[in-house]
Amino acid sequence: MAKKKQTSDPNYKVIAENRRARFDYAIEDDIECGIVLDGSEVKALRGNGTNIADSYAAVENGELWLVNSYIPPYEQAKVFKHEERRRRKLLVSKKELADLWNLTQRKGMTLVPLVIYFNHKGRAKIKLGIAKGKKLHDKRETQAKRDWGRQKQRLLKDAR
Repeated sequence: MAKKKQTSDPNYKVIAENRRARFDYAIEDDIECGIVLDGSEVKALRGNGTNIADSYAAVENGELWLVNSYIPPYEQAKVFKHEERRRRKLLVSKKELADLWNLTQRKGMTLVPLVIYFNHKGRAKIKLGIAKGKKLHDKRETQAKRDWGRQKQRLLKDAR
């Protein structure tokens, strides 16, 4: 017998979302990664306040790293405080790592974090987007489409 799909899991919680990434980059694909954290970092994540807007992921020496992400200090950790902007190792399989390395070698491709969340088991995960940077005219086009969609909705609402 198949398992029932859980609709609202109390353990699943989105911690931080990089909404700017979808505007600045054309996301071609995404991948879920584990993230290596210290105990005080996990506690600080549960308290929110983290920022991934300026961060990116890089493949170096056969490992995947999250660079320049901000996790605030945990106030109750006196001795075991963590660095707020340290490099954090991301966990992926060897095949996925090789694929990511090949993709990032193409011109203009980068790995940007989209979301940090706790999954249904309570483990911290990060969703990386394989992205290509948008030019200014592409951003304007995206903004124009979004504005036209809003305008259409208003017109349809007023017509009722």
